[in-house]
Parts: sequence; C-alpha cells; structure tokens
Amino acid sequence: MITSLKKLAQTLRLNLSEFAADNLFPEFPLQVPESFVARIKQNDINDPLLLQILPQQRELQNIKGFNTDPIFEKKYSPITGLIHKYHGRVLLLVTDNCVLNCRFCFRRHLREKITDWQKVFSYIKNDSTVTEVILSGGDPLMLAQGKLKEIMDQLAQIPHIKRIRIHSRVPIAMPKLVTSRLIQSKIPVVLMVHCNHSNEINDDVVECLDLLRKQNITIFNQAVLLKGVNDDSEVLVALSEKLFSVGVIPCYLHILDKVKGAAHFYVNIERAKKIYSEMQKKLSGFLVPKLVVEVKNKKKYV
Repeated sequence: MITSLKKLAQTLRLNLSEFAADNLFPEFPLQVPESFVARIKQNDINDPLLLQILPQQRELQNIKGFNTDPIFEKKYSPITGLIHKYHGRVLLLVTDNCVLNCRFCFRRHLREKITDWQKVFSYIKNDSTVTEVILSGGDPLMLAQGKLKEIMDQLAQIPHIKRIRIHSRVPIAMPKLVTSRLIQSKIPVVLMVHCNHSNEINDDVVECLDLLRKQNITIFNQAVLLKGVNDDSEVLVALSEKLFSVGVIPCYLHILDKVKGAAHFYVNIERAKKIYSEMQKKLSGFLVPKLVVEVKNKKKYV
C-alpha cells in the first residue's frame, strides 16, 4: 500500500510536490494499492487513474455549494452506520476502511461505521418493507472474511430480506484480495463495483470478476462522471464496452456529489447531458448506464 507522496512520485517518475504534501489531509490521506499504481502511466501527470487518487492543494478550496454531507446521509441515519433513505432498502456502513482513498469520495468527511450491530439487526427485522440490504462503507470487502460471513448469515435469517447488495472497489483496485470464499451467502448477492475508466481493468481484475461470476454473483458497475478523468463520450463508451466484455453490466453514471474538496472534478448537468447523448448514439441501449444525480431524498434520473 502506498501512503507516501514521495513514494508515489518515485514510482511514477513525477514531481508531485507542486500539487500536494503528505500532511495536508491527515483525515483523508493518500492511500492506494501498489497494484493500482502499476496501471498508472509513468511520467504523466494527467493520467486518469492518477487524478482519481492524487491529493491536491485545490481540495482545500471552499467552493459555494460543496459541503461535507452532500447527499444528506446524516438526516436519514436513525442508527449510527445505518442509512434508510429509500423505500425497500437500507444501507449499512460496515467499516470505515477503504482499499484506496478516491479524492472525489462523497463520504470523505463522514467516516462512520456501525457500532451496535444488535440495534441494526433489530431495526431491519422490525421493518418488513425492507427487502434489500446494501453493505457499504468504507469497503465491505476489506472486512475479515469471518466478519463478512457473520453479517451476511444474520441478514439471511431475516425472512423479508430478498437479497444483499455489496458496494466495493476492491475487485477493481486490489483484485488479489478476493478469494472464492470471501463472499458466502445463503440468499442472492448483487455486487456493485466502482470503475471509472477502462484502464483500471487489467488481467487480475478480469480473473477476479470471473471468479465472482462463477459464484452466481450478479455484477454491476457504477461510475462517477469526473472532469479530466472520463468526461468524454469516447472514454465512457470504451468503459461500457470493456465492462460488458468481462461480464459486468454498466448500471449507473453518477453526476458528482458536491462534496467539499472535490469541486475540481465537477461536470455540470448540461455538459453531462451532452456527453450522455453522444454515448447513446454510440452504444447499444443495454450498454448505456443510467445517468443519475442524488438529491435530498431520492436518486434522480437525468
């Protein structure tokens, strides 16, 4: 794991001192697996993978409209680590540990996790309208295998829970962490991976995704539209095509949540619509992810 700007600069043969320093973001520092860095082009400060993980001075800017809780998760959290924002499903923050720190993360200021599992399970048991539980964080696949299985076994015992959804960056960022025994569930599992650029997908990722699909896990992808990273229809078309070729269904393309520190990634809705329209012309319908933006209490299709 690379946590030093100096080591990252040496590995990529870049001078990064003008962009940031290691002590600028003590609560959200540089953190990236070496296996992910290996996919970044050396001596290219504009590499789309590098831009996603490189801490920059401009994250310190206070930009109007950008705040620490852009999708109002605290408002919809009746129990620490449980978010009940949408009908029929709850989201659980099972850990605050991530495989890498994405600089555009909408939870970069809200590093919470569940502290009372008994309360959480009781809440879910007492609401029969909840049919889907989303494991998020942090990254659920960073949990110890035994702990993840324990959580999934408890959820499987609740009669009205039809499926478990896992949100994870691990299969993309650090695929070697995934084993055939990591995800074990008695009810259907849906995996939502997070990949923003086709360059993130290498042979190790393909092998990992194949392993997961052999366990009858349905795999979707959610991407974020990021300025300088993938705000181009050709780049997004390539991403959808690559994902589908390795058995992943392109599901969501998110307008950036306006989190403090990530304003430099923001693509406004009008430009996003134009890019999306170009994608629709170039892709079969089933390869076009849904363009969405989070608002106060719902996911709005753009």
